[in-house]
Amino acid sequence: MMLLETHVAPEWVDYNGHMNDAEYARVFSLAVDALMVRLGLDDAGRQQHNYTLYTLETHLCYRQEVHEGQALRVSVTLLDHDAKRLHPFFELLDQQGHLLATSEQMLMGIDQTNGRSGPFPAPVAEAISTLPQAAPDAWPKQAGRPIGIRR
Repeated sequence: MMLLETHVAPEWVDYNGHMNDAEYARVFSLAVDALMVRLGLDDAGRQQHNYTLYTLETHLCYRQEVHEGQALRVSVTLLDHDAKRLHPFFELLDQQGHLLATSEQMLMGIDQTNGRSGPFPAPVAEAISTLPQAAPDAWPKQAGRPIGIRR
């Protein structure tokens, strides 16, 4: 499911002439914001439910260079979830659908009345059930990868 469309801003370009590595993280953070809106956790939803999402972990993989002005799209597939956590997989694509980067994340639902993890409010849980979900045996090949030097 497509969540976000944007372009590479001039200030995102570094001394190597391509988008700085930190800016990939910015784009994926904007995608999480878009996901929250899709789930009913926009400003009004966060206030109504007294609930939000925190990012617990991110694994970002850079696949291709991205340049100033380039159009970007971010899609999401849900790898797993439970009563209070989401395990989404985001893909950053160009206009032709070429994979530019991926971000696998673990998001935690937070009850803002006590600042602790808590189950998704019913309308949010319902919205989560509508997200595209990868079968356990059909995860994207970049998902679940450990980081390390292969020998």
